[in-house]
Amino acid sequence: MGTLVHNQIFRELTAKEEVTLGRAIRDSEERALRALEDVTQVRHILGRTPSGRYRTHAGLVDRLEEAVHEAWRLSETDRSLRASARAAMAAWNEADALRWKLAMSQQRIAFHEARKLGGKMMDRADLAQEGYLGLLRAAKRFDPERGLRFSTYARWWVRAQITRAIDQNGRVVRLPGAAVEQLRNLRKAQLDHDRIGGEYTVADLAAEAGVDAERAEFLLSRGDAVSLDEPMDDSAGARTPGMQLADEDAVDPLDEVIRGEAARRAMSALDSELDERQRTVLSSRYGLRGDDPLSLAEVGRRMSLSRERVRQLEKEALRRLRDRAMLQDAVV
Repeated sequence: MGTLVHNQIFRELTAKEEVTLGRAIRDSEERALRALEDVTQVRHILGRTPSGRYRTHAGLVDRLEEAVHEAWRLSETDRSLRASARAAMAAWNEADALRWKLAMSQQRIAFHEARKLGGKMMDRADLAQEGYLGLLRAAKRFDPERGLRFSTYARWWVRAQITRAIDQNGRVVRLPGAAVEQLRNLRKAQLDHDRIGGEYTVADLAAEAGVDAERAEFLLSRGDAVSLDEPMDDSAGARTPGMQLADEDAVDPLDEVIRGEAARRAMSALDSELDERQRTVLSSRYGLRGDDPLSLAEVGRRMSLSRERVRQLEKEALRRLRDRAMLQDAVV
């Protein structure tokens, strides 16, 4: 997810300031709505009969947003709509900026909930970003006339957004939305039984959650899945189950490929650029032919040369390769 908040800290508002800002948002929305009164092409959007949760003020705001953008799109080809579309968009953008200010005045809630709910599969920074989305949802639904503090109202939306993100992205096996809700109900029933202390079966949990026993068993088993790459604790350098199972003495195939390619390039450079004695010194000193690297003294004994002469040959060879830029750090 991209960065939602760009290091801008908003001052926390007082209760009176929240009400004032909430009313200003409503006023901007009303101006956008009035600007679209004569735009017949978007009446079907604004007049759409809502159902369920879309009967709320937030549902009206969603329809208004759709209508504003539709009017703006139509105005690109119909000049008669441009004045109305421009006025509606300006009022909508003003309302949007005020919602942002209201939402971000409670950034601390997002940080607090992210710190409290953060786990091994999703870090706090990602959860804080989800919390900001929850704040924006709350700002769109906030009613300043109900006498409720925005911070109190927003906390529920922040927690809901973060827990939804954890359910959808914070597990190895990602579950669809309906399954997430069913799993949450199963967990709630399980916690209730654990709190009472009585015995229960998966069938009991399934009956309380309103799902069949087979599906309940499937969801509970997937909810407990563990990743081999998930850290086993929160400490720095924590090991993972995959590391516990891995053979630490085994050779990494990728490491072998890299080493082999480096050796091949080094030998190619040696053969094309150095004389026989220089090639022998470097290949012996750095084990380029698969042997163990030798010290200056060991190379000298093999070649019947002094230790100092071997050092000189090595230095000359490396300088020659470096000057021609052919070895490119293959010899290490």
